[in-house]
Amino acid sequence: MMRSAGHGGDFGRFTLPYCSFVVPGESRRRVGVGVDTDVLDLTTVASIVVPEHAELFAHGSLDALLAAGFETWHDVRTALTDWLGDEAHTRVVDHHLAPADQVELVLPFTVGDYVDFYASEHHATNLGRMFRPDGDALLPNWKHLPVGYHGRSGTVVVSGTPVRRPSGQRRSSTDEVVFGPSVRLDIEAEVGFVVGTGSRLGDPVALADADRHVFGVCLVNDWSARDLQAWEYVPLGPFLGKSFATSVSPWVVPMEALERARTHPPERDVPLLPYLDDDGARPWALDLRLEVRLGSVNGGEVVSQPPFAGLYWTAAQMLAHMTVNGATVRPGDLFASGTVSGPELDQRGSFIELSWNGVEPLTLADGSTRSFLENGDTVTISATAPGPDGEDLWLGEVTGTITP
Repeated sequence: MMRSAGHGGDFGRFTLPYCSFVVPGESRRRVGVGVDTDVLDLTTVASIVVPEHAELFAHGSLDALLAAGFETWHDVRTALTDWLGDEAHTRVVDHHLAPADQVELVLPFTVGDYVDFYASEHHATNLGRMFRPDGDALLPNWKHLPVGYHGRSGTVVVSGTPVRRPSGQRRSSTDEVVFGPSVRLDIEAEVGFVVGTGSRLGDPVALADADRHVFGVCLVNDWSARDLQAWEYVPLGPFLGKSFATSVSPWVVPMEALERARTHPPERDVPLLPYLDDDGARPWALDLRLEVRLGSVNGGEVVSQPPFAGLYWTAAQMLAHMTVNGATVRPGDLFASGTVSGPELDQRGSFIELSWNGVEPLTLADGSTRSFLENGDTVTISATAPGPDGEDLWLGEVTGTITP
């Protein structure tokens, strides 16, 4: 069993991630900010901390803040940082804090369009070797553009929502086409990017403008029914094998909190077209360290620790590519990295890789094995990032349990 890098739900006072929550016994949603192990009720204290922006938080979701733009995001975060750091406000702060484990965290923003990418070279290479053992692991287009597909925003759910095993068509072991529950249910450990400022129809978002459009990050588990997917995806790609559920963490970490995590992406060995060429540009790779745990006992057993910094394609390139044809983005749009995998066995971000498509089942600490998920399995994905003064920042977690 690997060592866990989790921080027990403690955000400290630098990360300041946003959420939306409900107090027990009430139905009203509020906007919150993670402070240490608590939630600060921003809907209530905004009139004190950021009176000029208080209306942005009145309706209990991040929708208005996302649409407000880069300067407002910066102003609100700066005001919160200053206010929380001033001991003169301690009594007021304490009065508006609630333990995070005593409130209900809900989906923090209205998800608009959802796009899922395929940005990890290690993940794409592993799958290519499984399914095309006699051919090239990567398809000819993979290093020329960020490959992706449009998902179903209506089934993006907040962490903790049970995930019902999907049914659909698949090929049986005797090569018959049958209908029934998926028998190859999987996870995909991903990082999601939440769009704030939108764009105009016909106007691509340039690499240099990504900071003005991407508000922050969340963690994503893009559950996948591999058997349904394998039968249906030719020739148009993922459909029912993906659209039944995508879980996201309830915390959205502002990009401004991740400045120390910015790093340069891996060297590219294929020349990029100008709209994707980030050579010399502000670095958009992020040194995030993911952790995948299976089971609920003591937080579960760590089965993988995928490194996000090694992804071939960055969020800025993903955004540039999905708008280069003139398509718009809107506040609340969500795009995800695709499965994050590293070069080592214990860095693979899906069970299809961890078990090598079922040929090499994963052995757990209790002696049981997994190739794919069983009913009752709970999967939790968490992440950390470098922060100021050398400490790690905890970015939250996304969890889900498989039900029949």
